[in-house]
Amino acid sequence: MITFLDGILVEKSPTRLVLNVGGVGYEVFIPLRSYDRLPAENQPCRILTFDYIREDQHTLFGFMSEAERKMFSLLMGVSGIGPKLAMSALSSLAVRELIAAVAAADVKRLGTISGIGKKTAERMILELKDKFSEGEMLEASAGMPEGMAADQRVRDAVLALIALGYKQAESQKMVMNVMSRLTPEASVEEVVRRALLR
Repeated sequence: MITFLDGILVEKSPTRLVLNVGGVGYEVFIPLRSYDRLPAENQPCRILTFDYIREDQHTLFGFMSEAERKMFSLLMGVSGIGPKLAMSALSSLAVRELIAAVAAADVKRLGTISGIGKKTAERMILELKDKFSEGEMLEASAGMPEGMAADQRVRDAVLALIALGYKQAESQKMVMNVMSRLTPEASVEEVVRRALLR
């Protein structure tokens, strides 16, 4: 079982790459989101892999994060979803968005993935809902707008407000309203306290 490859990135495209590992060229199929994080060609590259072996097929699928590989494996466990559909799902939605859609039973959101219709989306929700921890689902549903997600304090403050019973959208708004008035050194507790005072 090949779990990762470490070598020189020979060529890359949005759906595949070729990695030179000790003089052997490995073709690896990747989701679009992993492609965005690849280094330039002829640079060292380490990629996590999922070794897919069938009687008539031996294919390597690659991911730049463990979360993507784990999600790919979970998607492959859903009846009716093969590697092509699993890759399509990971190219269309981020792992956090997929978890949030499953947690919220959002058939419409999952139906936006190319190749996934209403029945498959419903099956994904049914078969995956017990595969994520409460913490993973809470974190996914506290997804922040681009730019804010990078701030750990923002995410933690939103999660704290959700845990206190506030809705996701309301929590995000409360935190966004106070962030501009706080110093960069302000703690998560300070952010939550100010948000509650509003």
